[in-house]
Formats: sequence, structure tokens, C-alpha cells
Amino acid sequence: MASFHQPADPSKAAPRIVLADDNPAMLDMVLRVLEPEFQIVGTVGNGRDLIRAAAELQPDVLIVDIAMPALNGLEAARLLTGEHTSAKIVILTVHQEREFVEESFVAGATGYVVKPRLATDLPVAVREALMGRTFVSPMSPPSQTGSS
Repeated sequence: MASFHQPADPSKAAPRIVLADDNPAMLDMVLRVLEPEFQIVGTVGNGRDLIRAAAELQPDVLIVDIAMPALNGLEAARLLTGEHTSAKIVILTVHQEREFVEESFVAGATGYVVKPRLATDLPVAVREALMGRTFVSPMSPPSQTGSS
């Protein structure tokens, strides 16, 4: 289900963002973190709706979860990049494995934020993306087993 928001003040110059995550509670958390500084113009729960929302709403930034139904976030990012979207793509995910980070950037992302660092890292990642720079959340080190 897609939700498109009309801004309270259309003259507001805040960067326009579309959020894509299939977890409504996560969408609410992201809204709370970003709304003071950015304009959320739409929320979607799957990759197909994300493609449509990006075309219709022309956002500046897309915040995209990897694991979504219909079309996952990496597939959607590849399609959006192939369509030459001007929107910057920031991945927001639980995956901390290097392979996911690398695949996200190959798919066209400019930022990679892990959900445990949402409140601290997502606003920074969006600002960096808007300035044409990349951002990757610091990752938890892999757990060590045994002794050296």
C-alpha cells in the first residue's frame, strides 16, 4: 500500500523523500527521525510501489529497505538507476554483511544505514547523499569465537 503525503507548506524548500519499507512501525520511526529536517512526500511497502512513487513524486532521496515484497530494495534500486532517476538512494537495512553494502552501491545507492543506527546515521546519510557524497554506517564487528 502506498501513501503519498501533501506538504503542509508547498513553499517549504526541505528536500523531498520517499520511504520504502514493508514494516509500518519502521516507517513511523523513520518519519519521526527525518520529519524535523526533511519533507516526507510518500511511503510505500514494496519495491513495485517504490518505482511508481519515484516516477510520480520526483523525490530528492529514496530511503529503501532491502527486504521487501514484490520487488526487493536492491532490485528496485537497480531499476531506478537504470531509468536514470535523479533521486539519491539510501539503503536502510538490518544487514551488516559487507556483501550487502557492496551490492547496494553497485545497484546505485549512495548511502547504507543499518537500522540499529537509524536515529544517528540516517539524517547524516541523507545530507551526504544530497551533497553527492557516500555514507556507510559503522558496522558491528563480527563476533569472535574461540581464543587466539
